[in-house]
Amino acid sequence: MSLPLEGLSAVVTGAGRGLGRAEALELAGLGASVVVNDFGQPGRDGSGEASAAPAEEVAAEIRAAGGRATAHTGDVADHEQARALIGTAVETYGKLDILVNNAGILRDRMIFSMTEAEWDAVIRVHLKGHFNTTRFASAHWRERSKAAGGPVYGRIVNTSSEAYLAGSAGQPNYAAAKGGVVGLTTSTALALAKYGVTANVICPRARTRMTEDVFQGFQEPSEGQLDPLAPEHVAPLVGYLASPAAAEVSGQLLVVHGGMVALMERPKVAAKFDAPEGASLTYADLDKLLTPYCAEHPQGFAATEVLALRRG
Repeated sequence: MSLPLEGLSAVVTGAGRGLGRAEALELAGLGASVVVNDFGQPGRDGSGEASAAPAEEVAAEIRAAGGRATAHTGDVADHEQARALIGTAVETYGKLDILVNNAGILRDRMIFSMTEAEWDAVIRVHLKGHFNTTRFASAHWRERSKAAGGPVYGRIVNTSSEAYLAGSAGQPNYAAAKGGVVGLTTSTALALAKYGVTANVICPRARTRMTEDVFQGFQEPSEGQLDPLAPEHVAPLVGYLASPAAAEVSGQLLVVHGGMVALMERPKVAAKFDAPEGASLTYADLDKLLTPYCAEHPQGFAATEVLALRRG
């Protein structure tokens, strides 16, 4: 019996540790040949000397289990290195079928204290990094589609965060970047649909090097007990979205953690206030309408849904 991703090739960025590693192992376990990308800097803020070790160790782990994997240590936020990453998959495996964007860093600070460098660094790695790889992967699929005279196989899985959905006071750069990733994904899904390519975005909740502060109050389970925050719980959704089974799933935003996947709705109108016909709303009208409404509904954009997910 063939595996669902047999004969397909994938690129996973930030795959040397945490979520990216779990995702690379999942794709390989489902039969894909994987290019394991990781710049290898030890600091979660993108500090320290780059190292080939994290990517090479995961690639070796995949090969030891009988899979096919190649390590790539380029910086996805660098346009030309991202081009080379996609080129590595095409040159090594003949084509690219799956792109999973996961690479990221954190430089947390309250908005009134954040430096320009802290803002730029996080936007660069998360948002520009997603764009760079998507740019070259999408060009590859477009060229293949033109040569084939019809749709080809292509899957993009991007990584956002609940920090975008509900806000995160000390992460204005990260929340903004992750919001941008959602916009990039929905635009890409529309642009590439005619070529047979899907694009989806996940908001994973997992205990990793990047989230150690977020989940500091959550006790790790005892030996033998299920850890609902293990990255391995997120990986099967990535494997599914990368598979032929998800051909009709595109432009979706999904929140995922241990034992739960939530398909999020696009923003919808919560309340609507109209002026009398032929008139416009005045300052006094807006004060009368919006002030009491917002006082009674203090949670902002999408926060109610996400808070409900957290309670669950």
